Amino acid sequence: MKNKDQIIPTPLPRIARFEKLGYGMFMHWGLYSQLGKGEWFRLLGAKDKSEYDRLIDTFTAEDFDAPAWAKLARESGMRYITLTTRHHDGFSLYDTRGLSKHDAPHSPAKRDLIAEFVAACRDEKIVPFFYHTTLDWRWNSDHCTPAEFDKYLGYLNDSVEVLCSHYGPIGGLWFDGNWSRQGDWKENKLYATIRKHQPEAMIINNTGLGAGGKLGHPELDSTTFEQAIPVLPNRQGWPKYVAGEMCQTMNSHWGMGKDDLSFLSPGQIVENLCLSRKAGANYLLNVGPTAQGGIPDYEGAALRCAGRWVAKFDDLIRNAKPLPCACSGRDYILKQGRQHYYVAFDLHVSGHANVTVAGGKGGPGPRTIVGLPAKIKAAHWLDNGEKLTVAQNTKTGDALINLTGYPYGTNLVVRVAELDG
Repeated sequence: MKNKDQIIPTPLPRIARFEKLGYGMFMHWGLYSQLGKGEWFRLLGAKDKSEYDRLIDTFTAEDFDAPAWAKLARESGMRYITLTTRHHDGFSLYDTRGLSKHDAPHSPAKRDLIAEFVAACRDEKIVPFFYHTTLDWRWNSDHCTPAEFDKYLGYLNDSVEVLCSHYGPIGGLWFDGNWSRQGDWKENKLYATIRKHQPEAMIINNTGLGAGGKLGHPELDSTTFEQAIPVLPNRQGWPKYVAGEMCQTMNSHWGMGKDDLSFLSPGQIVENLCLSRKAGANYLLNVGPTAQGGIPDYEGAALRCAGRWVAKFDDLIRNAKPLPCACSGRDYILKQGRQHYYVAFDLHVSGHANVTVAGGKGGPGPRTIVGLPAKIKAAHWLDNGEKLTVAQNTKTGDALINLTGYPYGTNLVVRVAELDG
């Protein structure tokens, strides 16, 4: 019998549902989008903070098309969207119901944009999540006095209660900013407010750069890996099963950066999604909408292209679990039910030497699996059914699988083989 330090806890239903979502869209949109200089411009670039705040006077949201956002997510293979209801500059996309006039209904947009967002998500069967900052530069929450900070936390709690009580069931709340100040953030009260109105919502609080996978308050349901490939945790002895999620920008900024041209390719998106799932973590990939809410051309095209890969392997991405086997390179094993799958990176295209590029590491040939807890006799690629040979030591589970390259005219970036046993 295992002692309690060896037992892996069973995930709560909301956490199990979250893990099955697998792949989501992050969206950073606000006043900063009009400048196209990133979401931190109020702190890092604005010489006159009051002038920055007057960006509310030109925020029309005329290009905001919530159904188009939700449709893009669905066509890209994403199953949830996390949207910045309020970012660090203190501007809210929702109706704060009298808490502040610094919100979308008091801008030229003159409407509650979060209400439109939630409705569109439900129409496309996309789960809406709410990002909400805990750092607020308009309140100087990172360095104000303890008395002012206590007053701010009351405002924060009331703001979150508005979100939890006016939009129906949501997937979760995603907080960001506790890393900005040491001390008591009154998390007990904040999370109790959420549980009162949204008992099945995920609660996530970003630990920030350099603290990926760090556990926090016992009410939190997922760890975060900001801009970092996650690692598979050892959950033995944890008091609660906690999920994981990697969040990443498509370029170098979370918000619109009009002169930022350093974008992920569709292939890199596929790789990072697969590396997230290697750790059993979700992948939350960011889009920075344009000044008034449009989807930039490149981001939309890249996401739809990567979505073609997701469509081929959708069931595995949602439902299969990684096994702690050691494989060659970045490869890994997934298990769904009694079936096992080999996920292969760094293959090359097969073909005539004059029209193919061998590339660097990897390529076709034998790859090792150490400690596979199942007997396998053969394997085949899921995409075309091609059979692969396998040799296995049945005592240790160690195996050698002989991989073939992509047929000329194809390159899936990451390829999956079903192991036949």
